[in-house]
Amino acid sequence: MIVYDFVPDEETVLEHVNGDTLAAARKVVAVHINYPSRAAQRGRTPAQPSYFLKPSSSLALSGSTVERPAGCELLGYEGEIALVIGKAARRVGIDDAWSHVAAVTASNDLGVYDLRYADKGSNLRSKGGDGFTPVGPGLIPADAVDPANLRIRTWHNGELVQDDTTGDLLFPFARLVADLSQLLTLEEGDIILTGTPAGASVAKPGDVLEVEVSAGGLTTGRLVTKVEAGTTPFADFGAGPKVDDLQREEAYGSRAAAGLPAGAGVLTPELKAKLESVATATLSSQLRKRGLNNVSIDGLQATRPDRRVVGLARTLRYVPNREDLFKTHGGGFNAQKRAIDSVNEGEILVMEARGEKGTGTVGDILALRAQVRGAAAIITDGGVRDYTAVAGLEMPTYFANPHPAVLGRRHIPWDTDITIACGGATVQPGDIIVADSDGILVIPPAIAEELVDDCIAQEQEETFIFEMVKQGNSVDGLYPMNAAWQARYKEWKAGNMAPVGSADD
Repeated sequence: MIVYDFVPDEETVLEHVNGDTLAAARKVVAVHINYPSRAAQRGRTPAQPSYFLKPSSSLALSGSTVERPAGCELLGYEGEIALVIGKAARRVGIDDAWSHVAAVTASNDLGVYDLRYADKGSNLRSKGGDGFTPVGPGLIPADAVDPANLRIRTWHNGELVQDDTTGDLLFPFARLVADLSQLLTLEEGDIILTGTPAGASVAKPGDVLEVEVSAGGLTTGRLVTKVEAGTTPFADFGAGPKVDDLQREEAYGSRAAAGLPAGAGVLTPELKAKLESVATATLSSQLRKRGLNNVSIDGLQATRPDRRVVGLARTLRYVPNREDLFKTHGGGFNAQKRAIDSVNEGEILVMEARGEKGTGTVGDILALRAQVRGAAAIITDGGVRDYTAVAGLEMPTYFANPHPAVLGRRHIPWDTDITIACGGATVQPGDIIVADSDGILVIPPAIAEELVDDCIAQEQEETFIFEMVKQGNSVDGLYPMNAAWQARYKEWKAGNMAPVGSADD
């Protein structure tokens, strides 16, 4: 059994986390989702617990300072209850598992969402930094508490932001210990972070975070962590920080808390895959059925006609050049550069250039910057400079024509993320853009799911019609299908239809 320093205090905690506690932890295991409030916030409730490892070098004591790495925006905090293993556990049952826990304490599962993309689910870089797992200050003996009657609270700059209990955990603590012990030995001193409730958010340099675990008259006291700004930039031989609005939403807990416009996060991976699977022509016909006839961006050509892109719109508007206004708005870090430098992975930057073809609206350097940022495409109804270089990029650019003139000949970059007009279509930030060699469509996010499901159904029907025509059937009554052909189509879908013959046979 680990021997902790005996440090009596007025809060009845008899033992405190110290350097020996941290040194004894060979493993730190963390649970992804365990509180119903957090599951509701994330929109998913796991059937079984899942875990990730944090390095023991991430452990820190109460009162320590944690660094938000240079170049990172999203240092997330998560108040959690930590279990300290007191004796080795290997293939233990749930009934016996709690006896292997020596103590509970407070912890803060810190991490930078800016590096999640580089981890592929491991959380090593995003959550493994030095000082990213402060624990303490007090240890509550496990045999003195009911693990189903603990309270966890977190304060951010003195404001209570998390307050929950262990009464309705998805996976009680004994289950976590028993489950982990099935495949690995939990050793004396190992620490298990048991999940965080709703309310976790983002801390900035200068902020103070506090976490406390209590049970009746027992308390860990407040685990205090101060945030400071890192000054050493990431080297270029490894993954650097990168964030998008999805990571901001996850870090802050909601789009509203992150200061993002509502409804712009509808393009889930599943919806994106569906939109990529159907033809632009099918999407257009289904949009027309819904009375949307003016949702195509027309008159443009593509640098990569072989590519099909689906993404959320970001917008940039140019106004006609006026020399005095260009002096105040055209130079420096203007709206054009701000738009390019803030586009996120998977987004499509759509530019309103009024169809003006007499100058470029983007060139090779800014197009490259957009590609490095992860943009899915650039769309402009104006010209493109440095055409050969822009056309050589992996990222497609849709444009009116090449032109060698600089921006200031005809345009002033004016504002971003507003409703614009491009190629005869109105585009709003957060609209879904689908673009390929057949055209560019603007899809209102609110109807995207229903729309694409109807497109998939339509293409299934058209596949059937194509096969029937190929087998020699007339299009009369088949395209569109009458009742008899509809019945044959249902048989075909079920796999029970003969390969030839008309619906009248």
